Amino acid sequence: MLEQPGSERITTAALAARLQVSEAALYRHFASKAQMFEGLIEFIETTVFSLINQIVEREASPAAQVHKITTVLLQFGEKNPGMTRVMVGDALVFENERLVVRMNQFFDRVESQLRQCLRGGLAVSSTPTVDANALASAIVALTIGRLQRYARSGFKRLPTEHLEPALQRLCA
Repeated sequence: MLEQPGSERITTAALAARLQVSEAALYRHFASKAQMFEGLIEFIETTVFSLINQIVEREASPAAQVHKITTVLLQFGEKNPGMTRVMVGDALVFENERLVVRMNQFFDRVESQLRQCLRGGLAVSSTPTVDANALASAIVALTIGRLQRYARSGFKRLPTEHLEPALQRLCA
């Protein structure tokens, strides 16, 4: 249901009808609708951060780490359009505020990981911490913007479109 472009707010009644189960059956597995969304967020966090950890372990170059982390995050959104709507908060409108907070924390963690990678690659800079903070923030803003554009275009404008030149210019 999250993958339907321009879809309405998802209600438990509509979800139950789509799954051909009763609302009571949904509530036997989840205490609330917020808990259903928390399960999706947990899937996003687990998947993305396990991939990020693999990248950091395998890639020696900080520039390659940053590039691959950004690419993996956008590819995850591209392959999981419904999850993209959760990531950018579109699916969380009118839901429990803690869900939005949790997605914000997700992107804060991504930014923190990027900062950590960038500090290793900006050693020649006179202000490596400041530069790493600014660049990590810009990359996360680019990532969120591309994911939002993807969701709002009805999943037509791919988030990885022209990513290479954009990252090269940003990181130059």
